[in-house]
Amino acid sequence: MCLLSYFKNISAITVTSSDPPYVTPAVKALLRRKNRLMRAGRTEEASAIAARIRTIITRSSSRWLRKIDTRKNAKDAWAKVREVIKGKANGTGEQVDGLTAQIMNTHYAAISTDNDYRAPRLKLTAAEDSCLITEMDVFRMLDTLRPTATGLDQIPAWFLRLGAPIFAAPLASLFHQSLATGVVPRQWKTAVITPTPKIATPAQPSDFRPISITPVLSRSLERFVVRKYIYPALLKPHLSLDFSDQFAFRPSGSTTATHRALHVSRQRLRPRLLIRFFQGV
Repeated sequence: MCLLSYFKNISAITVTSSDPPYVTPAVKALLRRKNRLMRAGRTEEASAIAARIRTIITRSSSRWLRKIDTRKNAKDAWAKVREVIKGKANGTGEQVDGLTAQIMNTHYAAISTDNDYRAPRLKLTAAEDSCLITEMDVFRMLDTLRPTATGLDQIPAWFLRLGAPIFAAPLASLFHQSLATGVVPRQWKTAVITPTPKIATPAQPSDFRPISITPVLSRSLERFVVRKYIYPALLKPHLSLDFSDQFAFRPSGSTTATHRALHVSRQRLRPRLLIRFFQGV
């Protein structure tokens, strides 16, 4: 060992737990060598080493993500993506002293319950249309499902997309009955809540953000109702209603559109204010 150190200097490479999985001692050594070459102005040699580093990282990431199927389990795929971007989350999945599942359930039930809510009368919610959703609508809905998280019913999106020709007819009848009566099945309203820490060291229920996952069928029906009934109501409202200042919950609506509309209204209002000022003088 002494003889080896005499002819070649041995440098220490430190790899911490916060480093991504693809950062190995060999990769760190190559990165240091590339940086030295860049500082020395030897850009061609540094570019060659950068290509080697890219190849090593690509192979390592391919082996690391080989068992992840985005079509069947999007949750694991997103967990890997977050691990690459942010590193392993500290505190996620760990038991916090004094916090139990019952305490978290009570907290989320309290903040999501409106005590002043009064259920509307049935005649105000029941639809009069004889065909609210067709079998072809449901088939398109299922056939274009993207990989997404699975709800409490554990029915994945890929299974519904694969069986769209068979499931379209019975689901269309079920969706139509739900829309016609104004009743949502209890199973579709039951969500799986995953508490996600807002801060590095959470200590109380308010330090966790609730991520609610409802069944895929429930979200699909919600999307259909929004696109067919809510969007047209906002874009072409009744004559007695005015949604000119409505930017949220509508297509292409955003904070940018809000600021732009405010800027235009101020530009239009400025000449009027000047006219009134001179008239007052």
